[in-house]
Amino acid sequence: MAELAVRNLREALLRNSLTTIGIAVGVASLVAMLSLGAGLQALANERLSQSGLFDAVLVSPKNSFSDFGRAASRGQVQIGTPRALDENARNQIAGLPHVVQVYPNIRFPTEIHFNGNPYPTMVAGIPMSDRNDGSFDGMTGSFFSSPTADEAIVQIELARDLLPDASKNPDSLIGKDVTLRYAERQALPPAGGAASGAAAEPGFSLVPHQLNLRIVGVVQTEPASGFAGPGQGRLLIPEQVAEQLSAAQTSDLRELLSGGTPGQKTYQSLTVRVASTSDVQHAEDEIKDMGFSAFSILDAARSLRLVFAVFDLLLGIFGSLALIVASLGIINTLVMAILERRREIGVLKALGAADSDIRGLFFAEAGVMGLLGGIFGVAFGWLIGRAINLGTNIWLARQSLPATTISLVPWWMVGSAIAFAVVVSLAAGIYPASRAAKLNPIEALRYE
Repeated sequence: MAELAVRNLREALLRNSLTTIGIAVGVASLVAMLSLGAGLQALANERLSQSGLFDAVLVSPKNSFSDFGRAASRGQVQIGTPRALDENARNQIAGLPHVVQVYPNIRFPTEIHFNGNPYPTMVAGIPMSDRNDGSFDGMTGSFFSSPTADEAIVQIELARDLLPDASKNPDSLIGKDVTLRYAERQALPPAGGAASGAAAEPGFSLVPHQLNLRIVGVVQTEPASGFAGPGQGRLLIPEQVAEQLSAAQTSDLRELLSGGTPGQKTYQSLTVRVASTSDVQHAEDEIKDMGFSAFSILDAARSLRLVFAVFDLLLGIFGSLALIVASLGIINTLVMAILERRREIGVLKALGAADSDIRGLFFAEAGVMGLLGGIFGVAFGWLIGRAINLGTNIWLARQSLPATTISLVPWWMVGSAIAFAVVVSLAAGIYPASRAAKLNPIEALRYE
């Protein structure tokens, strides 16, 4: 049956080739659009994975300013004093299974001096584990040499502020020194003197200090600036150095008003890194059981997957329109074949061919056109995707940005596209096949 179908297709080679090309164009448009959606989704997952967000949990005290909005929206605002996120809590969280690192998110407003001029800015502490963060891919210079080095990485906006002359390259700051001026928080001494044994007054004092830093790099963006807490850091220093400074932060006012224990070191928020993304939910649940608020990017990723699913669906619908139009060409081709081959059909029926045999013959012809069109369409769609990637990378290179892949054709898409083309072709062949099977053999033999 398949051999006879191929022979029949060869007899009207031009018309059948044009129909097959129409199917190929439809499949190519479908593959090109779906590959764009798959590539963008893979790019988003890769960037988020490189940023270290998928294996991290943000921990904060319950009813904190950063958590108040989410809790209120869920009707979970609690009354009372929340558990302090102090050193004991940090050690307890660090002892959880699969937790590999716990560090505070330190950000504080301050002032730096460069060439005798003051510049207000926001300082952020960055752990050494962020060395491989995707945000540092385009960094010029180098990362911190050690966790305790008096070094700084400057964000590009601050670098431009430090060099008001537009003709100067921000990279020229590498190797220069800046002076960081900050207010160190110190607990007030016990009332009446240390020897009196009296209780400490609730409060603290601020003592001005300064620290000289060597600029070792210039980065485009700060890693995970929105995830780690409010305020975007423009001057990045090693996390251990930032922690040793004991600089006053915005959370200190909240602690003072809430009557926190003087001298007790507390944190506005902590970042908890786990061994793998599969451990995030378990760690998040255990931290919540301790009395803290916990949030991971996986919570937002669920909505992101829904957005990509809808996006892929829309791309698939629009890409399928061309294939549906091509199916009309299959119907037209096979109907014309019926008119041209009525005598052949009559002879086959006279020789004992059943209606199912005639129907199967036309189904085979439709299936062959769908299979060939699907194969050529996938190849053409892959070439379109390669052209999109090439054009995109040329444009990114002109913008001094790293190359990327925005169109991706996985193997499941190849098989699915070919199968879909065959199914649509068979569906288009239902009417012509049924019409051919119903031909009266006597009328068919009379046809001139």
